[in-house]
Amino acid sequence: MKKTIMLAAALSIVFAGSASALSCKADSDAKKLAGAARTSHMKKCETDATKTCEADSVAKKLSGAAKTSHMKKCVNDTVNG
Repeated sequence: MKKTIMLAAALSIVFAGSASALSCKADSDAKKLAGAARTSHMKKCETDATKTCEADSVAKKLSGAAKTSHMKKCVNDTVNG
């Protein structure tokens, strides 16, 4: 039962994260961030993307090379759009 609830929570986070239309880069541009503010925003956004992609990998039960590939693509797509 707890496992099902955790999976549902992870999936809701994944779908909430993927509902965001802007990539980190586009979001920084839209907010007109520059310098240290942009660097900080990009770093936090990448960290958040990594957590979301990790939850997605767990939900999809990926491991090994499949997980590595998925993580790389997922984070890159989220950060760079």
